[in-house]
Amino acid sequence: MTKQIFISADHGLAIVYFLQSDVLATLLEDGNEVVLLTDDALIEQIETRFGQPGLTVEGLRLEAARQYADQHKASQQFWADFLRRAGASNKINLEAVDSYIYQVEGEAGSRRKRLFPLMMAAVAVLRRSKLARRLLVRFQRRFNPNLYTDLFEKYQPDLVITSTPGWRYDRYLLREAAARGIPTVSVIVGWDNSSSYSLPGADVDWITCWSDIQKDELMHGSDWEQARINVGGIPSYDGYFDKRWLMGREEYFKLHGLDPARKLISYASSFITFSPNIQNVEALAELVSGDELAEPSQLLVRLHPNHFMDVERFAAEREQIRALARELPHVHVVEPVPLGGHLGHYSGEDMPEKTSMMAHSDVFVTVYSTMVVEASIHDRPVVSACIDSPVGWPDKFTLPLSQIGGWPTHSRFRQSGAGRVALTKPELRDALNYYLENPGADLDARRAFIQRECAYTDGSAGRRTGAYLKSLLDKSL
Repeated sequence: MTKQIFISADHGLAIVYFLQSDVLATLLEDGNEVVLLTDDALIEQIETRFGQPGLTVEGLRLEAARQYADQHKASQQFWADFLRRAGASNKINLEAVDSYIYQVEGEAGSRRKRLFPLMMAAVAVLRRSKLARRLLVRFQRRFNPNLYTDLFEKYQPDLVITSTPGWRYDRYLLREAAARGIPTVSVIVGWDNSSSYSLPGADVDWITCWSDIQKDELMHGSDWEQARINVGGIPSYDGYFDKRWLMGREEYFKLHGLDPARKLISYASSFITFSPNIQNVEALAELVSGDELAEPSQLLVRLHPNHFMDVERFAAEREQIRALARELPHVHVVEPVPLGGHLGHYSGEDMPEKTSMMAHSDVFVTVYSTMVVEASIHDRPVVSACIDSPVGWPDKFTLPLSQIGGWPTHSRFRQSGAGRVALTKPELRDALNYYLENPGADLDARRAFIQRECAYTDGSAGRRTGAYLKSLLDKSL
């Protein structure tokens, strides 16, 4: 019998995960049908790009979900979501979660600040009590706007798949599915998701993740039953492993006006919600333009998707970086391709760009972002640049980059020996020079790091994950 499957793709990373891997093709086998729910503004674009027999595209109604969150008992929903994210079990490393708490407190208005001591007392209980965490997940059920009643009745899905277990607005889709008794499963699309976003925002039956590391975080931090967790690798990276997106070096250098006689230092902006990146970019630009490195080099800076948000401080940094490229020799900028709608510049449209930037870099630099994993897949030397900003974000919470090395993913990178960390400009120069002079250094450590973090390195994660998701169609709750 034909089975109907809902997939929620409310983020650019989810588009890559489901549509640019073998996940969708595997689900469509045996005559199954998939209804992909995504940003309403992207329906036609997704249909044009990925349309095929068995696939239907519908809107996720994200604006209606946002209005419900903002207007229906907004304070209760805000604090329920805060406690969900802050209240993971203290059996795992919670440094990333603690930084989120500091940010919320630092940016809270007067009314929220008055409530903060009470909420932190609740967090203390949640971190020690599995029962309290279960009650919080159950409490969230009451916030269900039934936005998708017509879609559930029209398609009668046998399974609902989401790219988070209710950490985003997908919580409303999951709550409605659970209320109807429809099986639900979440996938983990991000490297830090299992250690940073904590408890489910809805009742979810199964989850599939990248690795045994993430599985342990889900079990011990968020109370997932071992039997309901699948380790399937990361389908989004299959294209890296099998090099399906890779451009040739000559073609890529020509695309950005790069000098083939100079070494390529690439920098991927990251962590800008918590800290400026301009101090890292300036240090790199000065080292390259001043010929202070062991080899004549050039710098290619990839802006972050958040640089294109309607946020003044992010836009200002974007323009500072663009100005550096105009003013200094051998400094270039690449911008992520926008997908549009609420998905912004988080896009799978430029996977050839990302792949080729990493593959052709002589040294790849970022701030502990997921791209330390991605660059390591490409056998590139990796440096995490964590120079503290002297000014931070004015009037906004700022987290010094020198203080984030203990985050779970950051700590694993540091302990792996897969790359170097630089906290000052001289340290950055030394790390770059080390890798320019020793391009094969730490290669074995990087490969071991990738094996631990990604589980499957043969390009099979999409098919494995799709097969697991399909197997759930015949499982009883």
